[in-house]
Amino acid sequence: MEAQLYIDGEFSQAASGQTGPVHEKATGKQLGTYAKATKEDIDRAIQAARQAQPAWAATSAPERSNLLLKFAEVLQERFDELVEQSMRETGGVRAKAEDEVGTSIKQLRISAVQVGQNAGDILPPYKAGKLSLSRAVPLGVIGLITPWNYPMNLAMRAVGPGLAFGNTIVLKPAELTPIIGGQVLAEAAHHAGFPPGVFNVVPGDGEQAGWPLATHPGLDLMDFTGSREIGVRIAEAAASNLRNIRLELGGSNAFVILDDADIELAASCAMIASLEFQGQTCISASRHIVHRDVADTYLDAVTKRVAALKVGDPFDNVDQGPLISEKQRDRVHHDIVEKSIAMGARLVSGGTYEGLFYRPTVLADVRPGMPAFDEEIFGPVIPVTVVDSEDEAIDLVNGYPMLMNSVFSADLVRGMRVAEQLQAGEVHVNDAHARHGAENQMPGFTKRQWIGVQRTPLNLPGWTAGVAG
Repeated sequence: MEAQLYIDGEFSQAASGQTGPVHEKATGKQLGTYAKATKEDIDRAIQAARQAQPAWAATSAPERSNLLLKFAEVLQERFDELVEQSMRETGGVRAKAEDEVGTSIKQLRISAVQVGQNAGDILPPYKAGKLSLSRAVPLGVIGLITPWNYPMNLAMRAVGPGLAFGNTIVLKPAELTPIIGGQVLAEAAHHAGFPPGVFNVVPGDGEQAGWPLATHPGLDLMDFTGSREIGVRIAEAAASNLRNIRLELGGSNAFVILDDADIELAASCAMIASLEFQGQTCISASRHIVHRDVADTYLDAVTKRVAALKVGDPFDNVDQGPLISEKQRDRVHHDIVEKSIAMGARLVSGGTYEGLFYRPTVLADVRPGMPAFDEEIFGPVIPVTVVDSEDEAIDLVNGYPMLMNSVFSADLVRGMRVAEQLQAGEVHVNDAHARHGAENQMPGFTKRQWIGVQRTPLNLPGWTAGVAG
C-alpha cells in the first residue's frame, strides 16, 4: 500500500522521490510506504487549491451536497477494509476503529445536509425602510494537519464542512498514519468525482511538509490538531500576517471525584476517560482528583478494573492495543511514570511494557509538580491525587490548559455547580468524555458578508452592498 500525493486530481510521488515506511503498530510489519512531500509539493498543492476554489464556491449547494454523499458512500462500501486498516496503522482495537470510520462517514452526511439548510440570515434592520442580510461565504483555501490518534475522524470534521461550504483543502496526514488518514480519503474523493484541486493530500514529515503548509501565505485558514508546542509555533507564525488559524491542542484534563460520588460509576467511566485508545487522545483524563473520604475506595475500584484489562494485538479481541511508537512509549514510561515515582508517587498497578504494549498503570500519591500531574500523559496511566475539600479540588483543576473535564457527585445540582467553576472547554457530570463528534462546523469554515439593502426615494429596488470581514 502506498500513500501518494494527490494534487489537482492526480496521484503522484513526491518531487524529491523520497518515501518513508508505514508499519503495523502491533506487529512491526511494514504495510507500505508514504511519499515524503516537501515545500515544492506544498506550493503545487496550494496553487491547485487556489485555482479551483472560485469555481467550487460557485457550484450550487445541491451539487456539493451530492458529491459529499458520494464521498460517504465510497467510504461506506469499504467500511470493513478501512476498519482493519485503522487497527493496523493506529494500534486501536476494533471498537475504536469502527467508531472512527463510522463517525467520519456520519460527518460527511451531516455536512451534506447542512450545506442546503442555511446560507445566511435576515437581520433586524437598523432603520425603518432598510433590509439587512447576512450571507455565509467560504473562507477560501484551508490547510489541514491531522494527528495519528484519530486520523480519519479528525480530518473529516474539517474536510466535511470545509468542502460543503465552498472551501478547497490541502491535507497533510500524520506520517505515522498516512494511509488511513490521507490516501483512503484521496481515493474516495477521487472516485466520488470531486473537481481537480478541490481536495488535495500531501503526506510527509512535519518539518519538510507540515511546517511549509502551516506557514504558507496562500492559505486562508490553517487548521491544526496536535501538541501545544507545535500549536504555539503555528500561532506565532500566523500572527505575523494575521492568517486565520483553528487549533485544537492538548492539555492536562481532570477527572474529579467528590465525596458523595458513585464510586463504581466513576471507576467504570475512568476506564474510558483515561484508557480509551491507550490514553492517546487529547480528551483523555490526565489527573484524577479524588476527595480523601472516598480515595481508598476509588483507588481499589480503579485498580481492580485495570488489572482485568487484556493488552495485545487488536486482532486478538483485547481491551488495549499497542502504543503508537517507541518514542511515545519511552515518553510515557521514562518521562512520566518513572520520574513521578522518583518524586514520591506510588506505583499501584502496571508500569511495565513489552515492545509497544504498555500495561495500564495506576499511580497514587501524585502531587502538583510531578509530570503525572502537570503534563498531558497521552498514555494508559491513571494518576490519583487526594484532596480534602471541594474548593481544593477546583483550585487544583484550574490553572492548567484543559479541553475536557469530568465531575462525579450523587447530587446533580452540586455536580453542575462545580462543573461551572472548572475552566475547561467542556465538562461532563457523572460521565466520561462525550462521543458526539464535531458537528455543526459551519461557523468555523465560513465568513460573513453583511449586505445592506435599502429602497430609493422613488421606492424602486435600488441596491447598495458592502462586505465586512
